[in-house]
Amino acid sequence: MPGLLFSLFFATAQTVSLDNILQEIDRSNPAVKMHDADIRSLNEAAKGARSWEAPELGTGFWMTPYNPSLWKKNSNGSTGMGQYMITVTQMIPNKNQLNANAKYMEAMSSVNEKNKRAALNELYAAAKKSYFDWLVVEKKLKVLDDNEKLLDFMTKSAEIRYKNNLGKIDAYYKVKAALGNMENIRLTMKNEIRQQRITLNTLMNKKEQGDFTIDSSYTIKDYPIRDSSYFSQTRSDIKAIDNSIHIANLEQDLERSKLKPQFGASYWHMFGFGGFPEQFTLMATVKLPLANWSSRLYKANIESLNWKAESLNQQKQMILNEASGHEERLIAEIETKKKQMLLYEKNIIPALLKNFQTVQLAYEQNTEELFALFDAWQTLNMTQLEYLQQLQDLLMLQVELDKILEIK
Repeated sequence: MPGLLFSLFFATAQTVSLDNILQEIDRSNPAVKMHDADIRSLNEAAKGARSWEAPELGTGFWMTPYNPSLWKKNSNGSTGMGQYMITVTQMIPNKNQLNANAKYMEAMSSVNEKNKRAALNELYAAAKKSYFDWLVVEKKLKVLDDNEKLLDFMTKSAEIRYKNNLGKIDAYYKVKAALGNMENIRLTMKNEIRQQRITLNTLMNKKEQGDFTIDSSYTIKDYPIRDSSYFSQTRSDIKAIDNSIHIANLEQDLERSKLKPQFGASYWHMFGFGGFPEQFTLMATVKLPLANWSSRLYKANIESLNWKAESLNQQKQMILNEASGHEERLIAEIETKKKQMLLYEKNIIPALLKNFQTVQLAYEQNTEELFALFDAWQTLNMTQLEYLQQLQDLLMLQVELDKILEIK
């Protein structure tokens, strides 16, 4: 039902929120489905972890002469020679080995489950980046629309003034050129939106590129600094390493269980030829892997797994150190970016807007030239776009930090 509702959004070009997009990635992205299939594959394989070895069946001649005439009973009453045999052999696995193998197999999918979450975290970050790029371009288009109206006012006003010998024509062509350049910028921005829509459709695995718009709301977040224990509890890649260490320990238990004796039983039944009596053999067998020449492989595997666990522990520590340091750097950058944006909002843009309004009023009263008005507009326009670039940078920093903290 949620997928159907989302398809209806596309059919009517509705506004889609970031949460809608992330939920659709959860449901439909092929990378997610790939991990689900891998997890299911390992879970299905684990169902056979306690299976015994297949019994061995054999049949054939036993101690039988090549000469068939010797198979028959002799005229003097002596029995023929040779037998036909049927054999069954079954090894009985050690219970500890079965349990160790079951625990090992059942734990295998846990790593894939955490890898799936880590892959989703990457997909979420890609979707957020594309979403916020689109959002900022929409805001730039709004600034473009407003400034296009101002430039149109300047050109029409300059044309009237020139006809009435009330103004110079020198800055007029700069305004016309800026107005023409607006359309070029608009085309670039529209293409950027188209590219981001394609990216989001691809992430949501939409075979038909749906036409939708995005919600323009966004949140500037506050981030407290976490200690390394936070990452151990929340980061899927670190949990995957923990699970890999656990699996290495279970694999060691499995290798140790192989050092224990393994028993078996064999039953042979022989049909005698030429009156020879039927016979049987019933034997118990045992494998003794404790001998030095037979245990060397298992002991080597156990030692190898010790070093594998050590390697994983060091990898975990490396990721924790990198994540903790990267988090602090990003939070510092975010706080600086917030202060810069506040300066734009409270001081820079209001002052430049007031300057433009003052020059515009003077221009309308014929006490200022078009060149001064155009210069005031150009400075304001560039500053507004710089502010939106600061906003885009801030949102990208948030996306990066959310990725590190694994926040959806």
